[in-house]
Amino acid sequence: MSAPIPSEDELIGENQQPEWTAHRRFTTTRVYVLPPWQVEFEQWWKGKFLREGKPDHLFQSEIEIGLPYRFQLDVYENVEHGSDGVTRAGNQVEARWALADWGKIPLNPTLYVEGKFNYSAPDAYELRLLLGEELAPRWHWGFNLFYEQETGGARATALGFSQAASYSAIDSKLGIGVEMNFEHTTERGSRGDPAFEFLIGPSIQWRPTSRTHLDLVPLFGTTSDSPRVEAFIVFGIELGTGTESKEIKAPMSARAR
Repeated sequence: MSAPIPSEDELIGENQQPEWTAHRRFTTTRVYVLPPWQVEFEQWWKGKFLREGKPDHLFQSEIEIGLPYRFQLDVYENVEHGSDGVTRAGNQVEARWALADWGKIPLNPTLYVEGKFNYSAPDAYELRLLLGEELAPRWHWGFNLFYEQETGGARATALGFSQAASYSAIDSKLGIGVEMNFEHTTERGSRGDPAFEFLIGPSIQWRPTSRTHLDLVPLFGTTSDSPRVEAFIVFGIELGTGTESKEIKAPMSARAR
């Protein structure tokens, strides 16, 4: 007799996606899209502890909306606390589109575009290719390639990748894993002097209820250009009618294919 399928791995909703993809699983790495009309509010804290100088703190308030035809729209409002005190940093708008229902294309590719509209720093845009997969029961993985370009100022260009994996130690309650981020950054006129950042560290996700999650992720810099530590705390709560799709699960025969 085969072992029961963890509830996080059951297929749900119109996109027939695993339940673990229906909310944020990782902080540095995105995977797929939310089910249609699922809404999630998240409050972020990002702390960047530099090798020299005072740390920077970024507070982000985010609303994510799953849309039909495998689209997703996110909106952020950003507030910073740095050497100049507390300031409104700007806002971001993000859109995603998954190329197919989950499992129809290997690694479930999803296209991502984001606009960053800053008050005291140059605006920027970012493009990503999102990949994600269920490696084995309880094991989840994501990988992103990204390109970011400032539209003013030093016109900095960033290229890199992020990757994350987690294991559900307690089904739908506790996930533990590792996350990493690599970034190669150059500025206009200084292509021969790029900055290299590579950060890696553990991740913990606790789900107090089926509609809430709390993520704790400290990443440690491994190069001279990296901050000593870049830490994340994210609290999310699911809203809207999209969460009702979690009652629509694939039959066991379909799940086994």
